[in-house]
Amino acid sequence: MPGKRRRLGNPLALAVLVTLWQKPMHPYEIAQTLRRQGKDTSTKINYGSLYTVVQNLEKHGFVEVTDVERQGNRPERTVYGLTADGREEMTEWLSDLIAVPAKEYPIFETALSLMGALHPDEVVRLLQERLRALEVQAASARGGLEKLYETLPRLFLVETEYQLHMILAQAEWVRGFLEEIRKGSLPGVEAWRHFHETGELPADFS
Repeated sequence: MPGKRRRLGNPLALAVLVTLWQKPMHPYEIAQTLRRQGKDTSTKINYGSLYTVVQNLEKHGFVEVTDVERQGNRPERTVYGLTADGREEMTEWLSDLIAVPAKEYPIFETALSLMGALHPDEVVRLLQERLRALEVQAASARGGLEKLYETLPRLFLVETEYQLHMILAQAEWVRGFLEEIRKGSLPGVEAWRHFHETGELPADFS
């Protein structure tokens, strides 16, 4: 069943809730913690909008001011903590995201759905380019993981493992799809090629 419609849908808001679950912090400390814990590799984080996110969480009663810090001549820093409602929202939201597969719209899927506008030979060239980039990404991610395993428990690296597996899975699919276009075994590929070379659309494609 689909997850509950949430009052806030920005994943950065969830990252802030989980960060404040660790301890009360001011927004600058939240940003530093997210960066230090590597959350910017798995969540799109716009640090400029983080203050707005915190304000929205406060408006909905999910966080509250717990302290105002002042150090010397520095401006005051407002410290925020999680409320009981915020803890409940965090738990439900995170549980939904883990348990319920959501339809996402990766831009590569969009491109694949529209690739008929390009000649199949050009698609082959572009997918070869993508495959090389994916192989570089996979090698980099694998090397990074091996280094991180030396200092961090695997529990804190599962999102990086997942990213590596998704890169490898995509590379495997692209490799197979490329081979189908090259060999001409992809159903409809000859009609696709014929259209680009003659401008004539087969009757079963109209």
